[in-house]
Amino acid sequence: MLGRANEDGRLLVTVDKDFGELVFRLGRIATGVLLLRLSGLPPHDKAGLVSKALDEHAGEMTAAFTVISPGLVRIRPPM
Repeated sequence: MLGRANEDGRLLVTVDKDFGELVFRLGRIATGVLLLRLSGLPPHDKAGLVSKALDEHAGEMTAAFTVISPGLVRIRPPM
């Protein structure tokens, strides 16, 4: 999935923490990864948090590893 997202120049949205290992420990290049840590929230709330994060930080997410948790958006810029 990461390779396909890179080929298409798209942000990969996932709940799988293993993508952090691919990007950081194994040095895989990424157009951008958006990790959602929102388990237990209703779908409507998840959608609202993701939408708000994209509205406020989309320009910073390119080639970055972003984690969205309730009340927190962490963006680790490209290395």
